Amino acid sequence: MLRNFLTSIKPTFERGGRLSFLHSTFEAFESFLYVPNKVTSKGAHIRDPFDMKRAMIMVVIALVPCAMFGIYNVGHQHYLALGMLSEQGFWDIVLYGLGKVAPLFIISYVVGLGIEFAFAEFRKHEVNEGFLVSGFLIPLISPPDIPLWILALATAFAVIIGKEIFGGTGMNIWNPALLARAFMFFAYPSQMSGDNVWVSDAVSGPTPLANVAQNATDMLPSVNELFWGLIPGSIGETSKFCIILGAIILLWTRIASFKTMFSIIAGGGLLAFILNVSGVTDVTVSQQLLMGGFLFGAVFMATDPVTSANTGTGKWIYGFLTGIIAVVIRVFNPAYPEGMMLAILLMNTFAPLIDYAVIESNIKKRKKRMAISKN
Repeated sequence: MLRNFLTSIKPTFERGGRLSFLHSTFEAFESFLYVPNKVTSKGAHIRDPFDMKRAMIMVVIALVPCAMFGIYNVGHQHYLALGMLSEQGFWDIVLYGLGKVAPLFIISYVVGLGIEFAFAEFRKHEVNEGFLVSGFLIPLISPPDIPLWILALATAFAVIIGKEIFGGTGMNIWNPALLARAFMFFAYPSQMSGDNVWVSDAVSGPTPLANVAQNATDMLPSVNELFWGLIPGSIGETSKFCIILGAIILLWTRIASFKTMFSIIAGGGLLAFILNVSGVTDVTVSQQLLMGGFLFGAVFMATDPVTSANTGTGKWIYGFLTGIIAVVIRVFNPAYPEGMMLAILLMNTFAPLIDYAVIESNIKKRKKRMAISKN
């Protein structure tokens, strides 16, 4: 019935139809529901139903555990801070968290998709699928109490400045979701990086990274608490268990690169070990890797195929440097306690250069082998 209904109204949105100016919008909803029936008219091609929309949806599925836990944790932190946790049932906690988190998702998608649809109609192009993931990521890397108007501004900045001026999905230099967070971080620092963050409507308190920045390492949560995630922090970044579940999904479906994930953890862990052994910081390797958005960034942000390195060797270099830079920023610049965001954005900038250097190196090696074989 749905397929027949879409087929019956489709001529209205085609060229010459009464609503032809909404052709891109109609096409976006149709291809979201059904695999497009378009194929190349000539030349060899692969028939495969796993298109970009399906890849984006798989990333969203991998993010669902983080989102669900984040909703629960927001309610948990609220009632814990008020001393009322034991009096609340599971669904009371979930419903309170949902009331805080759901508006962030709604604003992110309404603003972001609204701009994407407007640009698609203006350019007479199809609507790109990229914001399906970006719109889900932006709330997850935001504090639960971020004002909705700030989130709306950040989302608009990320879509317009971060994507559309470069040509849309696949053309952007930086990860759009991280650009939204960077906008909030630098334009409204008190909402993102103050000493105290939201815990409940009446109580605020420091995150683990804020404690490190203030040299209060004795107040850090245990490794067990950092792993399971019942601590204050951004909505989707606290539970490392849920992040690992998402990583397994992305690696199993081959959407994300193991090379990038592993090299980030290796680079960050190696430098954290050196700094801890040398006495520069009291923060252990496990704490450094489990605090803040380090693991979340390694799994969901740095692996973005558009903004990261694409060559095999380049992924190792890109990831290793990202992990090192993140720890350097955390340890040596307390003004920016969450170094992962800045590290990924910086390496996004240099990813094309890394790929270029790797390709040129391979070309030189092949030329040498050809010269030897001719001799």
